[in-house]
Amino acid sequence: MQSIIRFLILSLCLSTFGCAFKSVKRSKNISYMQADSKMNLPEKELNIFAPRKAGNYPVLIFYYGGSWKSGKKETYSFLGNRLARRGVVAVIVDYPLNPEYQVPTMEIAATKAVIWTAENIQEYGGNPDQIFVSGHSAGGHLASLVAVKDSNFEKLGKENPLKGAILMDPAGLDMYGYLMETSEGEGKKYTNAFTQDPEIWKQSSPIFFLDQGQIPMLILEGEETYPSIRAGRERFMKVVEEKNLDIKLEIYPKKKHIPMITQFVWTWSRGYDDLLGFIMKRK
Repeated sequence: MQSIIRFLILSLCLSTFGCAFKSVKRSKNISYMQADSKMNLPEKELNIFAPRKAGNYPVLIFYYGGSWKSGKKETYSFLGNRLARRGVVAVIVDYPLNPEYQVPTMEIAATKAVIWTAENIQEYGGNPDQIFVSGHSAGGHLASLVAVKDSNFEKLGKENPLKGAILMDPAGLDMYGYLMETSEGEGKKYTNAFTQDPEIWKQSSPIFFLDQGQIPMLILEGEETYPSIRAGRERFMKVVEEKNLDIKLEIYPKKKHIPMITQFVWTWSRGYDDLLGFIMKRK
């Protein structure tokens, strides 16, 4: 899937006015997590795209999709460029991937990226009090985990600094429910990333960490997304409604899974309207 996304994004970028803009300041390959053999963590880096004009801009941290096993931050420079042109500092994150690493390690990395951003983004024109997370597919799963699990930050001696989350066709909102039904069938392809342990499936499922005081979230879902994504989101939103949480859902008519991210190649897409509207409402 990731190779398809890369091809579509490259084609779309070449067919428009290009993905580079003089009004954007780019800072690339910045290390946010050092290698730690005791915790089995590799060194990982991120790219920052900021408006060239000095300011105190809201910040969006983005985790890409790729079934928890593929992807690279460079593919999403188009998103960083366009967000910076619209007055948002974008942080595009690389994180450990399967099969070498599993979801709990990815979750640690995603959390460390947020902490690094909170402590350093002011140097790049970002407002540390206005940090949001986002991601597509598997990246949406990681974004939702760091949004709902304050325990991740507490283990690292920090407070959750996030103001909100925007999830683009997120996978894995209830990975426990999905794998309990499919781990011997269609879901088996994910058990290497999520392990064979049902307790880890549960700990990696955002649906179990929804509670009062939850930061605001916006879910953007394609009407024609994968059935497993829709089913997990439906279970997730049922809990949201029961607890009356500030989590909104927007369905995109006739949109499939991959177009939910490739739409962001165009600055005039509905995706930007919804994403930026959510951020600006909470400035």
